[in-house]
Amino acid sequence: MKIAMLLLACLSLANDARAQQPIVFSTESYPPFSYQEPGGNYRGAGIDQIELIMSDIGTPFTLEILPWARAIALAETQSMHCVFAAARTPEREPRFKWVVPLFIDRNVLVRHAGSGVAATTIDEARRYTVGTHRADYTESILTNAGFAKIELSADIDTTLRKLLQDRIDLMPMSEGVYEKLRAQGIPIEKVMLLSEQNLGIACNRDVPDDLIARMQANLDRLIKDGVQNAILQRYGINLPQ
Repeated sequence: MKIAMLLLACLSLANDARAQQPIVFSTESYPPFSYQEPGGNYRGAGIDQIELIMSDIGTPFTLEILPWARAIALAETQSMHCVFAAARTPEREPRFKWVVPLFIDRNVLVRHAGSGVAATTIDEARRYTVGTHRADYTESILTNAGFAKIELSADIDTTLRKLLQDRIDLMPMSEGVYEKLRAQGIPIEKVMLLSEQNLGIACNRDVPDDLIARMQANLDRLIKDGVQNAILQRYGINLPQ
């Protein structure tokens, strides 16, 4: 009995120590969800939610913008690391602890405006070369949907440049990002809906359960109180109907 009590005490101390370690939140540059302003400040609908979620928890945290493949790899392999906004797919489900949803996302296939690329079904879209960035969930969606010609890049900006230079025919992106780029005058056009999924915070399996529970409770409160919707609308993100 004494040995069991000692083991439980040691486990509790270990969990408390991890809870006081800073959490590193990584994300990618993906306006309007996350981006860096010229002055160096991080902004975006995802950034704002992370800051509010962590505001009264008492655990220190940092934010960093990285290429997506590195950001999600760190969350999977490094203790006290989380990545956002990650799609909660069946393949990713057991690899992380989850806090969801930061956003319910619709993902669309887009083309360079006036390119003549046309598709109304997945079967028709498979004829074209489609680009996305490494380790993004859209790579799995495209592969599982039978796309044979997938060109991978380091980040969304590189993929977008390829699309605008007609080096690829199609690329997937969040509908919110699509609307933001269109408003900025970027010559792209929506071709068809590709998928719909929850985006959230994916944390390393070593992040303590009680910390995950407090993060989820704070996110649930943001949603219930209408704060999440207000943040999304402030960044020009239309809510899925």
